[in-house]
Amino acid sequence: LMMGMFLSALDSTIVSTALPRIVYELHGGVHYTWVLVAYLVSSTVTVPMWGKLGDLHGRKVYFQAAIVLFVLGSILSGFATSMTTLIIFRAFQGLGGGGLLVGAQAIIGDIIPPRDRGRYSGWFGATFGTATVIGPLIGGLLTDGPGWRWCFYVNVPLGAAALVATALALPASKVRRSHQIDYAGFFSLVVGASSLILFTSLGGTPGFAWTSPRVVLAGVVGLVMSFVFIAVERRAPEPMLSLTLFKNRVFSSASAIGFVVGFAMFGAMTFLPIYMQEVKGVSPTISGLRILPMMAGLLSASILSGNLVARGWKYRRFPIAGTMIMITGLALLSTVGSTTSGYIMAAFMFVLGIGLGLVMQILVTAVQNSVDFKDLGVATAGANFFRSIGGSFGTAVFGALFVAVLPGRFIAQFARIGRHIINSSTPHQLNYKVYCHVQGPVCHATTSAISSAIQSVYGWAILFAVIAFVLSLTLPEVKLRTAHPQGEALTPIPDTIG
Repeated sequence: LMMGMFLSALDSTIVSTALPRIVYELHGGVHYTWVLVAYLVSSTVTVPMWGKLGDLHGRKVYFQAAIVLFVLGSILSGFATSMTTLIIFRAFQGLGGGGLLVGAQAIIGDIIPPRDRGRYSGWFGATFGTATVIGPLIGGLLTDGPGWRWCFYVNVPLGAAALVATALALPASKVRRSHQIDYAGFFSLVVGASSLILFTSLGGTPGFAWTSPRVVLAGVVGLVMSFVFIAVERRAPEPMLSLTLFKNRVFSSASAIGFVVGFAMFGAMTFLPIYMQEVKGVSPTISGLRILPMMAGLLSASILSGNLVARGWKYRRFPIAGTMIMITGLALLSTVGSTTSGYIMAAFMFVLGIGLGLVMQILVTAVQNSVDFKDLGVATAGANFFRSIGGSFGTAVFGALFVAVLPGRFIAQFARIGRHIINSSTPHQLNYKVYCHVQGPVCHATTSAISSAIQSVYGWAILFAVIAFVLSLTLPEVKLRTAHPQGEALTPIPDTIG
């Protein structure tokens, strides 16, 4: 299960360090964000469907189906010959990615009671976080080695191993419930969420002003279909995402926190490889290595918090502390510039990693503990859906912000250098000084402009971390159960982890 979750989370970030090379080879700089967003969108909008199907028919067969879809999408992405085909294949790959993420967490919810789940959820949270953070490193190693296409091919042996492992070790569920598939709910959810992400991603980018007809249409369709989805779910016999779940304070609070944390997390992490490669001038592999301090903080915090919850600590304190530390980490990152040392940058990323590790998986444990067993899959899917949709929005919004801000920063930096050259030169020195500034190995004005634009991104990310902290104060504390919600005693799980 951890292997399946690792695959899903890995592909949300593994392409980030390879993007400059992909853009160069496939000539698609304008649409670079969509290589990331396409996967996030498709994996996000299908999460509720996977959760619902698992509740109705048992989870093993759908978990394995998700692996097959994911591996097939990976192969197709590796064969892509243009930016358009790569984006389409990435979206197909995401169809399986959504099933891997929710399937792994829901199956753990099936077999381990909430009181003991902290130890395991800590490792699962560490797996998700590690894959998310280590993705840029693996992407960099593969890009500098056999080539960026191996960012996708690497999933084939890993996916095959996960398929064999689950076939041998995971018992098949005998659950079968009569049902009516909520086609209308699924369609309205996909169209609504995708349109809103299109609106946030395209708006403000070159050729897509916020007032342009296509951008406005995407926003209107997204809002209309969101209301249609709510209306459909109220009347559906078997809703894709039951609105009654929002009456559960733990679910509604955890979903809101997850949305905002995902917004800040994915949006901010997208720009770390860009900073390392374009400002610091390092290779994709080195840029991935330099992000490892964030993984260290996330890994240690996730495992520690999970074990403390299993030993009886109240879970509510961890999201509160985690969001406070996130604010600190993002505030520190908003100060980085072209001259910031690597050690200082590592310390800043470590702080942010600790904050993320204290938040992410604890929210899933809290949600699973608060719902009926029959709704376990849908509730788990819902929590992941809002975190993923937040990540999609964050990547799109911060990407649009970066693209919108960067030209102005370039103009300001080059104007400053131009004034400096003129003020400090005699007429016969001007040509030589301009040549040195423009032809140098790394133009200081360029790196300063990029780092300044990234500072703006992290500055806005702080706002969302503050909102996440406020929302974390609304999370109720519910005593963790030691049996299934329906009251059945569970077979004790040997203490083999942690």
